[in-house]
Amino acid sequence: MSAPPKWAMLIDTSKCVGCLACVSACQNQNELPVTEYFNRVEEQEFGRFPNFNRRFVPIQCQHCDNPPCVDVCPTGASYKRADGIVAVDTQRCIGCKYCILSCPYNARNISRENGYVHKCGFCLDLIEKHIQPACVATCPTGVRVFGDLNDPNSELSRLIAIKKPVHIGKDLNTKPSIYYIIG
Repeated sequence: MSAPPKWAMLIDTSKCVGCLACVSACQNQNELPVTEYFNRVEEQEFGRFPNFNRRFVPIQCQHCDNPPCVDVCPTGASYKRADGIVAVDTQRCIGCKYCILSCPYNARNISRENGYVHKCGFCLDLIEKHIQPACVATCPTGVRVFGDLNDPNSELSRLIAIKKPVHIGKDLNTKPSIYYIIG
């Protein structure tokens, strides 16, 4: 019997051109108003003139193995699934925003329309149909690779073994499931 999936993602910032297709695809897939995001792209500038450069870094829920948002939720609305996805039961959420305050990645939103907290769920509805998350499928430069960490033959597992990516906020002890190649 094989292990259940452990969903994760690799993001290669050297391939990101800042087009925001992932942001738009996420908003469309999740029917979010234009003012709410589960996925954002941060522009980072570095160097000094004349050796100045910039990079684009996609940021979303990190689906942590040690999620602080789950620990602070008074109703159990925020929880961690067996497949590694950190989820929100919007029916149980009271909108207290403790999880928003505890997330070091600023990856949760309060629905202005409904009053509950929501966030990236790795497009669970698509994954269950064996379809890649919207942000992965729409990226024109192949920045994101999504897959099962428990499958050593998955493209994700092979790339992580070869590329030796890092986690953002690695000193926060959250143990994210999003890996980064910082270009």
